[in-house]
Amino acid sequence: MNRPYTFINVAMTADGKIDTFERKGSAISSAKDKVRVDELRASVDGILVGGKTLSGEGPKLTVKNEALRQNRIQQGRSENPTKIGVASNINISLDSDFIKVGPTKVVIFTTSQTSIQQVEKLRELGVEVYVEDSSQVDLMKMMQILKKIGVDTLMVEGGGTINFELMRLGLVDELMIYVAPMIFGGANAPTLADGTGLTREQALEMKLTHVETWEDGGTVFRYKFF
Repeated sequence: MNRPYTFINVAMTADGKIDTFERKGSAISSAKDKVRVDELRASVDGILVGGKTLSGEGPKLTVKNEALRQNRIQQGRSENPTKIGVASNINISLDSDFIKVGPTKVVIFTTSQTSIQQVEKLRELGVEVYVEDSSQVDLMKMMQILKKIGVDTLMVEGGGTINFELMRLGLVDELMIYVAPMIFGGANAPTLADGTGLTREQALEMKLTHVETWEDGGTVFRYKFF
């Protein structure tokens, strides 16, 4: 396989929302789920987020548990997984936690819509920036590059647009979902798969491989794509 083994991990409400209509990165995961996510992060080579998550939340994407970080170092790996951002036009603060927090490689895929000045500033901070002369990032090509730079396992943490595009293109192997016992509502609140959508005939099929129900009321589902 000329791309990383890729899974999407998402926390969503019982009505399928991954954030409120305000889109400010509202907390959904329980304390137990946060531990699960940290263990997942510690297990992979890279973590990827899309443009809205990158600019709106500036996520750290680091491994929080010290023992997990030390275990990675003992394995000859970086303390934290490679951080990967993808957006047609990168609009991110140079002081963003995505760039500044945690010792690890930071990689951004973008297009010529991003200003040359922004690209240069990011590179001055040590960010590896790949720029395509197109309107959108070629996600298949991106995956091939990630494989070449040593990302064999990739965790995708959203948002809904990048999730959908990766799944639509057949670039995702597994989907892991924590469903929290809460409702956000809102027609414009983001879901785990947004984008343009598919017809019923085009629907992506999966196989349920694991279900785990927790005392905190949450449930974890794990699916594999055919």
